[in-house]
Amino acid sequence: MSPEVPPPTRRALLRAGAGGLLAAAAGGCGFMPAKKPDADRLAPVEARVDGDLVYFNWADYVDPAVFKGFEKEYGVKVIQSNFDSMEGMVAKLNAGNRYDVIFPSAKWAQRLVRGGRLRRIDHSRLANTQAIFGTYDYFADPWYDPGSAHTVPFTAYKTGIGWRRDKIGELTDSWRDLWNDRAKGKVFLLDDRDEVLGMGALTLGLDVSTGDTGDLDRITSLLGTLRPRLRGFSSDSYNNLLNGNALIQQAWSGDMAAMLYQAEDPSVFGFQAPKEGTPINSDCYAIPWNAPHPGTATLFIDYMLRPENVKKNIEYIGYPMPVAGSEKTYASLVEPFPECLVTPDDLKADVSFRNGGRAAEDARDTAWTHVKAG
Repeated sequence: MSPEVPPPTRRALLRAGAGGLLAAAAGGCGFMPAKKPDADRLAPVEARVDGDLVYFNWADYVDPAVFKGFEKEYGVKVIQSNFDSMEGMVAKLNAGNRYDVIFPSAKWAQRLVRGGRLRRIDHSRLANTQAIFGTYDYFADPWYDPGSAHTVPFTAYKTGIGWRRDKIGELTDSWRDLWNDRAKGKVFLLDDRDEVLGMGALTLGLDVSTGDTGDLDRITSLLGTLRPRLRGFSSDSYNNLLNGNALIQQAWSGDMAAMLYQAEDPSVFGFQAPKEGTPINSDCYAIPWNAPHPGTATLFIDYMLRPENVKKNIEYIGYPMPVAGSEKTYASLVEPFPECLVTPDDLKADVSFRNGGRAAEDARDTAWTHVKAG
C-alpha cells in the first residue's frame, strides 16, 4: 500500500452538487464544435511524444509518483488543470480550452462522442489495452462508446449504503434501510441528482434513469417520506460516517474504500450493495478532438495501464480499475468491505445512468429540485 495517502474525501467533496445536467446537451446537443472537425482531427495517432501533457481531471485523482515517472521517462511535463463537475469539464471544452487527456464519466463520454468532440483511439497502437479489452467484455463494446472507439476505461465503481454497525447493527441489504428508525435524523443522501433519483427508482422497481413524469412523481413521493428522516444531502460520506454525523449514508464504493485508510476500527462500519440493484459507473480516458499533443496523450494512457502504475493508482484513489491482474490489489484493499468490488456480473447487470432526451432531462431536473426543497 502506498505509504503516502491523501485525504480520502478528495473526490467526494468535488462531486457534491454535480448531479444537475445541462439540458441543452441532452443526446449530444450542445457538444458539436462550431465547425465539424476534419476527419484527420478525429483520427487516432501513434503513441509518441509530441509535446508536454495538458491534463484535465478531478483533483488528486492520479498518484503523483505516476506523474513523476511519466515525466522522467519521456522528458515531458504534466500540466495539470482540474474540474469540479462534469458540467464544469464540458464548459471548459465548449469555451475552447484545449487539453490532451480528459476523464469523462460514461454518460458524458457518450455525449462527447455523439458531438464529435473525441479522437478515436486505436487500441492496437497501445501495448497494454489487451489487459482490459481481452478480459472485460463489457468495456470491449460499452453502451456509451461502441467498440470503445474513443475511450479507454479508467475506473469502475458502484453506489450503495455505508453505515455504522456499532450504532444500528446489521441492515437488510435493501435501499429501504435508509428509512431505518434507529438512524432517524442521521441519514444522508448523496448531493447528486442521478444517484438520489436512481435510488428511488430502484427501490420502486423502476428504470434507474427514468424520465417519465409519472415515474418521477412516484419517486418524489417516496423520497418525500424519507425527507423528514434526513440530516441532509452530502457527498462527504467519509467524514459523515467517521465523525458520527451520519449513521447511514448513501455512498460511492471508492470513497468507502478510501475511508479504510483512516478508520481506527473498520469493523464498526459496513458497506452494502442493495439487492434491488446498485448503480455502476465508470470514468474513461479520452482525447479531445482539438488536443494539442494527442501523441503524448496516447502515450500517457498506455503508461497508466502498465501493471505497476495500475497498482499504484488503485492504492492511491481507492477505486478499482478494470485491468486484468489488478483484481487482487483492489480485493486486498477493500477486504473489510467486499461489496466495494465491481464484478463482471455487476457490469452485466447494466444498472447505469443513461442520457435521456431534453424533455426527460428537464423532468429529472424538476424532480430533483422538488426532492431537495422537501
